Amino acid sequence: MARATALFKEGHNCAQSVAMTFADLYGIDSQLMARLSASFGGGIGRMRETCGAACGMFLLAGLEVGDAEDRPQSAGECAPYPDALVKKKNYEVVQQLAQSFRQQAGSLLCRELLGLAHARPDGSVPPVQVVATPEARTEGYYKRRPCVEMVAMAVRIYMQYLQQKYDPASRNV
Repeated sequence: MARATALFKEGHNCAQSVAMTFADLYGIDSQLMARLSASFGGGIGRMRETCGAACGMFLLAGLEVGDAEDRPQSAGECAPYPDALVKKKNYEVVQQLAQSFRQQAGSLLCRELLGLAHARPDGSVPPVQVVATPEARTEGYYKRRPCVEMVAMAVRIYMQYLQQKYDPASRNV
């Protein structure tokens, strides 16, 4: 988690910080992983939709799902997309990760996590102003935003997923 939060504090977005933390695990160059995950920061392109830290986890799930363990086939063979069983398994994993993130963070939506989704008296929520220019990373930025915590949480959730997948003894904990 320290690596992920350090990446965020170096200026990488939330999705990049999560995905780059696991780049070595998947044999992907860190800069390539940064480029692959770049569009998901700020709630997908800074539109304040699905939290970028969660999106980073979901990107990783796509790399994790599809090996021989996830689909009956020859040992060591990776199922090509589109494969209905692999797609189903991927969606199940993403839904599991999303549920854990939502339970711990309270939402999957960037705008809600940032406190930008204030309801009007009639209960409707006005649209969030979308601006492409990222804010300067100042001390105040880090104090008023939960992004560092969301990055750490996403890494922790993904590590728990990997531990449960590869260590059968941890499933009973």
